[in-house]
Amino acid sequence: MTNNFNLVTIILTDITRNLLRVLLFTAVLISALAVILSAHHNRQLLIEKEKALQERDRLDVEWRNLILEQGALTEHNRIESLVMDQLDMYRPGPEEEVVVRVK
Repeated sequence: MTNNFNLVTIILTDITRNLLRVLLFTAVLISALAVILSAHHNRQLLIEKEKALQERDRLDVEWRNLILEQGALTEHNRIESLVMDQLDMYRPGPEEEVVVRVK
């Protein structure tokens, strides 16, 4: 038991004598851990950024496809042919036109 006590006493005496070195060593360790955590956080943010950019590209492609589809669906020739085929409608001639005047 006295050896353990002597060892503890020697360690505490050594720490108090070299307090500045112990504090600097502790600061170096804390700084190293901070660098590691910062690098890890940076990598996580880069991964999230890449995912967001991929999602943006996917949505951009989908948007372009929807614009093309909208253009195809609203084309006048297509609408006119659908109306003629499905509803049996036709464009009236000048003799069939009726002008309504609003007072």
